[in-house]
Amino acid sequence: MNMIKEIRSDKIRVAIIGMGNCASSLIQGIHYYADKPFDECSGVLHEKIGPYTVSDINVVAAFDIDARKVGQDVTAAIFSPPNCTTVFAPDLPASGTTVSMGRILDGVADHMVDYQPARTFIPADLPEPSEDDVVRKLKESHTQVLINYLPVGSQEATEFYANCALKAGVGFVNCIPVFIASNPEWRAKFEERNLPIIGDDIKAQMGATIVHRVLTNLFNKRGAKLDRTYQINTGGNTDFLNMLNRTRLASKKISKTEAVQSVAGTRLDEENIHIGPSDYVPWQNDNKVCFLRAEGRLFGDVPMNLELRLSVEDSPNSAGVAIDMIRCCQVALDCGVGGLLEGPSAFFCKHPPFQHEDEIASEMTETFISDMKLQGAA
Repeated sequence: MNMIKEIRSDKIRVAIIGMGNCASSLIQGIHYYADKPFDECSGVLHEKIGPYTVSDINVVAAFDIDARKVGQDVTAAIFSPPNCTTVFAPDLPASGTTVSMGRILDGVADHMVDYQPARTFIPADLPEPSEDDVVRKLKESHTQVLINYLPVGSQEATEFYANCALKAGVGFVNCIPVFIASNPEWRAKFEERNLPIIGDDIKAQMGATIVHRVLTNLFNKRGAKLDRTYQINTGGNTDFLNMLNRTRLASKKISKTEAVQSVAGTRLDEENIHIGPSDYVPWQNDNKVCFLRAEGRLFGDVPMNLELRLSVEDSPNSAGVAIDMIRCCQVALDCGVGGLLEGPSAFFCKHPPFQHEDEIASEMTETFISDMKLQGAA
């Protein structure tokens, strides 16, 4: 533990897998909030976690498979197509970090090449890196935390990078619904290496899942009987385009459904709950529209129903959460704490290994942050 503290830098050295819209919002946010007082930082949950502010995150390595991004500086790559999220921090200075060619595996759905506006262009002249290549890159860049923004359904690719994290000795933040933290075998590997992991599947700040959880929990807390519910989403980014291939959605559907079922009090039968992405609408770009309905009964079995329409910019909605995930992972590294970070995983993710109500998960996360501070992370 003492050795880890001695080599701790003032910045968190982060590597990003996938330079899409989520990475764009994250990197823009690091610069956007650099000179703002905390009371003006909308969407930022904590001013500091340990000694780290938002601007203490430094992207030192990045991987992608799109020729429009590979070879570019990360602050240029995040504005390259097919990225389409809101630009709220234009004219970013060069970071000095170049996007490296990544490993493809199952990171691209076959059908996406048929959609020209969001087509993935894989560089023909660049070989894919081996595991040793990626590990070497993580070590040479002195990466401390590796964050995964691969497309939904990238099981093999996520496992490839998770293994690279283990071999390079870095923390792992899994923002997608491929089950690493919630897989006992993978979780055990991070415990054995004493490396922190947070996952799986990032829960956006005010997204469809957290809103659905809160409303479902409200039914339970107020004694109303929830009979059936659905959540249908549309969007126009490459995430929604990728998810047109329904074979890639198994883990996504499990993740979103379990996030709601876990706070329902009495679990709903499968035919009475439908949660999951619905369709790709190109002109929506990074705007996500959620249609939510809940049907239930009040006193005397009198029926009621609730309908909600939520419209949010998808990627900025997750960036504030990702910033806290990264910082929690780093303070764990600083204090020599490895394995699953249970509180942060439950609070920040849809499919943690152990589900907790959001109020309890929030308390667990605050306790974790306080404990890390007491152990000397600050």
